Amino acid sequence: MNSEQFLQLLRQDGFPEPVEVQQVPNGQLGIHEHPFEVKALVVEGDITIVIDGLSKIYKAGEIFHLEFKQPHAESYGPEGVKYLASRKQ
Repeated sequence: MNSEQFLQLLRQDGFPEPVEVQQVPNGQLGIHEHPFEVKALVVEGDITIVIDGLSKIYKAGEIFHLEFKQPHAESYGPEGVKYLASRKQ
């Protein structure tokens, strides 16, 4: 999916404009949660998200979705990751 298609999807689903997020190469965040729902499009690099012990890698052009207060862990590939993230309260 490209950025324009992602923006259309966000509008359709009632999400606000996204912000660009960058994470460092080989970085990680332990289990945490957010007080909002997230839809994000990976633009560069990759991110691995672990939910309930299941891990999935998202690469450029792929979307990940996190529910409100969904516990998860994150790790970033050797190039780090850049993604567009929209947060819905």
